[in-house]
Amino acid sequence: MKHYQRVLLFLGVNFLALGLGSLLQGEGPDGAWYQALNKAPWTPPGWVFGAAWTIVMICFSFFVATWCKVEKRKKIILFFSMQFILNVIWNMIFFKFHMIALALAVIVALTLLITYFFIRYAKEMKANAILIVPYFIWLCIATSLNAYVFLNN
Repeated sequence: MKHYQRVLLFLGVNFLALGLGSLLQGEGPDGAWYQALNKAPWTPPGWVFGAAWTIVMICFSFFVATWCKVEKRKKIILFFSMQFILNVIWNMIFFKFHMIALALAVIVALTLLITYFFIRYAKEMKANAILIVPYFIWLCIATSLNAYVFLNN
């Protein structure tokens, strides 16, 4: 498969994850439960989440499309699948089921997994490894927001 085809494939898969997460979140950030929470003072406006996830998933799609050239593809597919699942279920756990502690555990696991991707494959991928940095940064922010809600509600 050519590089641009892999990019399109992963764009589709990554945006599918975002779409599934949105479908499974119930009322989501517009719901009364979330609106009533004591949220972190650094919580960005709602539109930032959509913009950030769009940028993150575009960069991550290019990262994964390049990453597929690395050996041990079965391991790569396993880690990508784990990332997909954790990304999708966080929305449901946090917004629909209001299980803040479990959601925090999920987002910490996702952050650690993305950190592992970067550390493990940065040397092999050279400059392309920078494409995972927006995901890592956004997950650090999202984790801090989830942690604040956990500690203050």
